[in-house]
Amino acid sequence: MSVIIFAALAAGIFLLELSLKNYIEKHLEMGEEKPVCQGRLLIRRYHNKGAFLDAGKKRQKAVALLSLLLTLFMTVVFLGTFSFRGNTVLKAGLALLLGGAYSNTYDRLTRNYVVDYVSFPVKNKRVRRIVFNISDFCIIIGALLMTLGESKGKDSKIRRK
Repeated sequence: MSVIIFAALAAGIFLLELSLKNYIEKHLEMGEEKPVCQGRLLIRRYHNKGAFLDAGKKRQKAVALLSLLLTLFMTVVFLGTFSFRGNTVLKAGLALLLGGAYSNTYDRLTRNYVVDYVSFPVKNKRVRRIVFNISDFCIIIGALLMTLGESKGKDSKIRRK
């Protein structure tokens, strides 16, 4: 049963992001900014041609290939977790991470860039220029949960001995 729930979570993130990114691409001009959530967030269209903070934008094909390989590797790890019971924190983390990774990898392979659209209206200009998408947040939260789930699993193995 948990296999279906976690797979659905990853698929749901991918589909939500696909819808949001398509909406952003159709309804916002490049550079246009719209404040939302009472001005706590800015929505704007940005094409990230590299990885995090545009790193590797001059080597888009290498970034896309690395993204694909890492996503496939994590998918194998994710599927492997279903051969044992428990550790739902690890499985939830993997589902979040993969939902975001599938979305960003899909963008890299089909659009040749990742659609980013969320930034924070802070005074620091460098921080204000950084643009994210929901997939980025899912990847970060998923990685944190995976770390917690893995350390929780090690703690329980130590206690059993």
